[in-house]
Amino acid sequence: MRNGLSNLDVTTYLWLHRVQEKAILTQINRWISRSGDGYLYVAIAGLGFWLAPDTAGEFLKTGLLAFAIELPAFRLLKEWIKRDRPFVQLSDCARAIDPHDKFSMPSGHTAAAFLMAGLISVHYVAFAVLAYFWAALIGNSRVALGVHYPGDIMAGAMLGSGSLLLALAIVN
Repeated sequence: MRNGLSNLDVTTYLWLHRVQEKAILTQINRWISRSGDGYLYVAIAGLGFWLAPDTAGEFLKTGLLAFAIELPAFRLLKEWIKRDRPFVQLSDCARAIDPHDKFSMPSGHTAAAFLMAGLISVHYVAFAVLAYFWAALIGNSRVALGVHYPGDIMAGAMLGSGSLLLALAIVN
């Protein structure tokens, strides 16, 4: 079963990566990926204090706790799984960006994006669809840029969402 999933992951990666090799799409995916580097999260929290000061404190408290759960879990999983990145494992694939660390699973950008999308959907429901669409775009960009497999993206989405659910259970 594991080999079948791994083969599906590689096949899906190759298709997604090749479909998006055009220069303009690479530039767009770089921009989307950079939007998940963390700076936007700080801006969103600040915007929350300006637009909805009554819920911003709870948003910040829950978000900080969720990231305090997600970040160590992410590091432990990377070191435990030690999955090589696609451009290392597949000789005919290149990367369009330099990743922040050595290993591929889970995707930290995707974990953080899904954590933030969930946090936004809990506190600012009107922006839920937009937030999850943006999180999915970040995950897709990491595959298109050659630094993650689709399975890494799914694992990142589960890690980010699970970290938020745990933080919400603790806060509430």
